[in-house]
Amino acid sequence: MLAYAAGDAQAFERLYLKHKGGLYRYFVRQLSDMTLAEDLYQETWSRVIKAAQSYQPSAKFTTWLYRIAHNLLIDHVRAVKPVDSLSIDEDEPDAQANLLGPQTAEPDSELLRSRQVAWLKECIGLLPQVQKEAFLLNQESGLTAQLISEVAGATLEATKSRIRYAYQSLRDCLGRKTQESIE
Repeated sequence: MLAYAAGDAQAFERLYLKHKGGLYRYFVRQLSDMTLAEDLYQETWSRVIKAAQSYQPSAKFTTWLYRIAHNLLIDHVRAVKPVDSLSIDEDEPDAQANLLGPQTAEPDSELLRSRQVAWLKECIGLLPQVQKEAFLLNQESGLTAQLISEVAGATLEATKSRIRYAYQSLRDCLGRKTQESIE
């Protein structure tokens, strides 16, 4: 970012390429409106560009970037109540591995796996916003609890609790869904 602020346009391109996927998914997975997600995504990069000259590396660039994104999302949430949704790709097993268990290639297992993925999406949509954000920043962006606390403006302990409660809520919800399907 400092190189970009000094006039190196390729430095911005490198930052953009490195962070575009995770940042975009951050918005998409927290908002049900793809157009709004794209708008907030673009606004985040616009703010990065505008702040280039005044950027001070007091934290990792990633933390600073997601703080901008978080603030835009909070501004939006304050303005309207979004309908929570999430789109977990079956090719992204991180959250699934912890919550759904190991994958197998048998046809019955594939059907069960697709049901579990649908249940996981539904359960994540039911999480309180602060837990959902902490969970997604941890799973999707790979941020540590410390970095998430900086992004969200919460204490480290509160952030750890949000992540822990999110996982517990997801396990409970998935357990209920599994039990309902058996009955």
